[in-house]
Amino acid sequence: MIKIKQQQRIVPALTALSFAVAASLVSQGAYASAFQLGRQNDTQGVGRYGAGGTAAPDDCAVVENNPAAMSDIKGGCVQTDVVVIDYGIKFSGGGTDALGNPLTGGNGGDGGATVPIPAAHFVMPINDQLTFGAGFNAPFGLKTYYDDRWVGRYQAVSTNLKAPAATLALAYKIDDTLSIGASLIAQRLRAELKSDINLGTILMQPTGGALLPQEADGQGGLKGADWGFGFGLGVLWKPTPADRVGFNFHSQIDHTINGKATFLIPSNLLPLFGGAFTNTTGTADVNTPWFANVGWWHTVNDRLSLGADFSFTHWSSFKELVISYQNTAQAPYNRPTLFNYKNSWSGSLGGEYKLDNQWTLRAGFGYDKTPTVDETRDPRVPDGSRTGVALGLGYKMSDKLRFDAGYYHLFVEDGKIDQTSATFDHLVGKTANDDNTFAVSVQYRF
Repeated sequence: MIKIKQQQRIVPALTALSFAVAASLVSQGAYASAFQLGRQNDTQGVGRYGAGGTAAPDDCAVVENNPAAMSDIKGGCVQTDVVVIDYGIKFSGGGTDALGNPLTGGNGGDGGATVPIPAAHFVMPINDQLTFGAGFNAPFGLKTYYDDRWVGRYQAVSTNLKAPAATLALAYKIDDTLSIGASLIAQRLRAELKSDINLGTILMQPTGGALLPQEADGQGGLKGADWGFGFGLGVLWKPTPADRVGFNFHSQIDHTINGKATFLIPSNLLPLFGGAFTNTTGTADVNTPWFANVGWWHTVNDRLSLGADFSFTHWSSFKELVISYQNTAQAPYNRPTLFNYKNSWSGSLGGEYKLDNQWTLRAGFGYDKTPTVDETRDPRVPDGSRTGVALGLGYKMSDKLRFDAGYYHLFVEDGKIDQTSATFDHLVGKTANDDNTFAVSVQYRF
């Protein structure tokens, strides 16, 4: 007979799904901090590591980067970008189960992936003062996958987070030195993830030791989606003919994820759980944090321009996560999953040099501070602070048509792991992270 008191003490595994959802929203991203993709929505920005992104001229991606800067684009503009993120996550370490025995399994292989991210932007002047813009990009995203039966399977197996967003923007030119802008943002957040469940630990006491940790595994998964809405604000100021200062604010977007929780449990063990661990629906309130960027662009001469950027992301708003399951049999095992993420910042310097009227070289470097902390980092959150270096190239075929390419590499600090799963599986080690990002774009003026 399984007593409720025992279940509450040794059957916290359902909180693993809560942890997994939260982790998927703050995991390894390829740029900026955590899963924020930052300046990856435009190729020119990739080539400068985002330097001057809110103020640099001739980039239609200002629809998202700073709507006020649309007023400085002459004529209509259509631009499409494709960014390909190739990142690797390799774990080294080990751990113990609830009885102190070594965790079995390999190192998980390469938990990273190669992910294409498309973006599109459209800018059209309405009159001498008003400019309209529309854009599609993915400001947040993540994909990780570890090998089956790996040593950290009770913390994470797979995660796939997508947050594409559509933007409508309007800019107003006050005078030749000052413009303001605003945008409306519709964001579709979709999360899909899986983790293994150490059923042997859960059933060890109820079965009198007939089952021990790691002797029976199940798997839990969660898949859900939600639409959320936010806004953006921008300012472009030209204090001198050679200087441009841009500011952009992107609001927090709140989501209530509605999804389906699925469990793979051996049929001979399922009756022992009193109705828990059966497929059900669930909801969770999550948000993507607000962030702000300020950028500076200085034209040194006809060939050389320099830029700088500083951004701040309010990650401290992400403190805890609670999943509410429709199956009431799971309610006694639910508890909030706590996170103590810190606000993060990033900075970059870069510029571009025009070789002639057709060819432009770009370069940049920067630093991004991670919001994650050692106390809560797990394989879904192997994020570390990173330093990036970037190169870019532009080719202007005519006054109407141009092509751009960009690349950067991230040097990511190792993500230290010292985390205990909901079934008391203690994983200790570190992740070595590697990131290369490539981007190409085509822009047409009319």
